[in-house]
Amino acid sequence: MISYFDAILLGLLQGFAELFPISSLGHTVLIPAVLHWPLDRGSDAFLAFLVLTHLATALVLVGFFWRDWLKIIGGVLRSLREREIRAEDTYARLGWLIVVSTIPAGIIGLLLQEKLQALFATASVVAVALILNGAVLYGVEATRRRRAEDGAADDKRLAALTWPQAVLIGLAQCLALIPGFSRTGMAMTGGLASGLGDENAARYSFLLATPIILAAAVLKVPDLFSNGGEGVGEAFAGAICAAASAFFSVRFLVKYFETKSLKPFAIYCAVAGIVALIAVNL
Repeated sequence: MISYFDAILLGLLQGFAELFPISSLGHTVLIPAVLHWPLDRGSDAFLAFLVLTHLATALVLVGFFWRDWLKIIGGVLRSLREREIRAEDTYARLGWLIVVSTIPAGIIGLLLQEKLQALFATASVVAVALILNGAVLYGVEATRRRRAEDGAADDKRLAALTWPQAVLIGLAQCLALIPGFSRTGMAMTGGLASGLGDENAARYSFLLATPIILAAAVLKVPDLFSNGGEGVGEAFAGAICAAASAFFSVRFLVKYFETKSLKPFAIYCAVAGIVALIAVNL
């Protein structure tokens, strides 16, 4: 079972790292492995703990973007009522683009649930995935062409994504089902490959986080109560800490991606992955 100290530390780490493109999931698997904590990282209870901390992060994102979500939900409901997605209805189209981008990860996550969960106990694989995450971030940042019109955050620019581009971003996000690959980083990579600038790609990634995390929470959080509620207090302590650290990280990152690139995160992931790979095999 996870202790309060471990839960608080992992919660703070997860909330901070979830929105950075450095794989919070990879870090919360590797830290216990590197420090040799007596945790069963492949258990349903540990996965439920991680999902609960992710849920806390998602709720922070909902609070941060609540005005946007009201517009998006209103747009989707409007399109259902009118039985069409009007080209000029920015938020209806943006809402359905988010739905389309969410579907691939939802399907693959359900089909490969047990195999993916088994990876949580394989620290070496997670370390290699973290290194590859850095390589992907560095590659997409180094090769893409910046276009001036993609600079500032603009919901109309996001709504101008095509349906195939939404699927591409969703497929990129699927890589993050493997611990070590960052959901934020892979979704941003898909966005950048679709012609978005850093700020728009980050914004779309943050909006895309909410539905997939909420869906995972519905499936996995009940597992916390499967053993008579043991460990629930520790899990909620971790979730509260995750929400607190996520609040500060999202405020920072929204500003950061106005002008900065993914390269520092790419270098960090490569270095951290190599160090972790060495440490877990000593």
